Amino acid sequence: MTVDFGGDIGRVTDDSREAAAGTLFLVTKQNRQFLEEAIAGGSKPVMPGRLYSELGLEGLDVVGITGTNGKTTTAAAIYSILLDLGYKTALQGTRGLFVNDERIGEKSLTTPPLLQTLANMKRAKESGCELFVMEVSSHAIEQERIAGIVFALKIHTNVTSDHLDYHGSIEAYRAVKSLFFQDETRKLINRDEEILKFNPKNAYGYALENPATYRVMAYTLGGGVSGVLKHFETVTPFETTLHGFFNLYNVTAAIAAVHILTEEDLGDICEAVENFGGVAGRMEIVSEDPLVIVDFAHTEDGIRQVLDSLKEKEIRVVFGAGGDRDRTKRPAMGRAAASVAKKLYITSDNPRSEDPMQIIEEIADGVEEKEKIVTIVDRKEAIERAIAEMEPDEALLVLGKGDETWQEVGGTKIPFDDRKVIREILSRR
Repeated sequence: MTVDFGGDIGRVTDDSREAAAGTLFLVTKQNRQFLEEAIAGGSKPVMPGRLYSELGLEGLDVVGITGTNGKTTTAAAIYSILLDLGYKTALQGTRGLFVNDERIGEKSLTTPPLLQTLANMKRAKESGCELFVMEVSSHAIEQERIAGIVFALKIHTNVTSDHLDYHGSIEAYRAVKSLFFQDETRKLINRDEEILKFNPKNAYGYALENPATYRVMAYTLGGGVSGVLKHFETVTPFETTLHGFFNLYNVTAAIAAVHILTEEDLGDICEAVENFGGVAGRMEIVSEDPLVIVDFAHTEDGIRQVLDSLKEKEIRVVFGAGGDRDRTKRPAMGRAAASVAKKLYITSDNPRSEDPMQIIEEIADGVEEKEKIVTIVDRKEAIERAIAEMEPDEALLVLGKGDETWQEVGGTKIPFDDRKVIREILSRR
């Protein structure tokens, strides 16, 4: 891509094919092999740190959140609280780019290419933003798509298992996540996990079970996540409308992050979190009677956490797994779902170039109780059957796609929104 920043910087590209006199070539890990081609095309090279400085981005407090699960909700909660407290803030992540409560960019990669992120930061700063909250994926860490960015705070949600098709092993995946926390930047670590390796300098912690800078002393999950947070001698209650034990960690991380960044009164921060209504497609209640919930969960741990949040109910679950992605997690996803759910409707997610039935069979291989399984390739049909078979007081979870509005089949994106499908089916009942 090429961005015209204007002023003394002018045009910057990360594509050697767009190199030209008067255009800077941003050198990254991905394009370094094309540097000579860019210079031959007339461009002058510029390193990420130099461009970051010349764009005047040092005055922007950048917050980076990484983890297998919880990045999107934690980032959105931080963004929401900061706005409520009167701070001009931007948010970049899976859901797109938001600047001061206005949506500027559509959904994209969890962490876009570096040049796009720098352009987003520049736009945020020109809009008066003091803070820039961003999700950081393991791919972005390994590919150095965050090179040169100066973080005011780095946040760890959790590290379970995902993207092993890319990283090769769980050990390599954990090592990449740990790499993000090796410098002396302020960092906020989930102390109920012992997997992550981090530099202890400038490290804060949050936890429910272990000693930490911010510790939840008591909590309830009925009707929404609420708790009592202790920070040294300060003890403050908080309430939210969010559902699920895992959201207790997300909210605690968000409260702690805002406190570290702003030093505002902890009580005011906890009061502001009440206004955060959650993220579309994350434990989103589509129907209350019958109870049908949509969530993005697409890993073993994510599925287990979502199902555990509704343990008081009999649960049916519709889910699949993405094609052309980590195949090793499929049986584990099946086991996780079967450990709690009454009935599994295994169906298509985004099969991409793979045979949907093959993916379904690989998920089913992890389930011992075969009588729990219904396999239906057509996702709409699977949702319709699950709703039709629901009994009073049961809950249906439709997992994997969240707020996605399409389904990718054979290289084609077909319009498909779980929430719209559910509402359409229920409207005919």
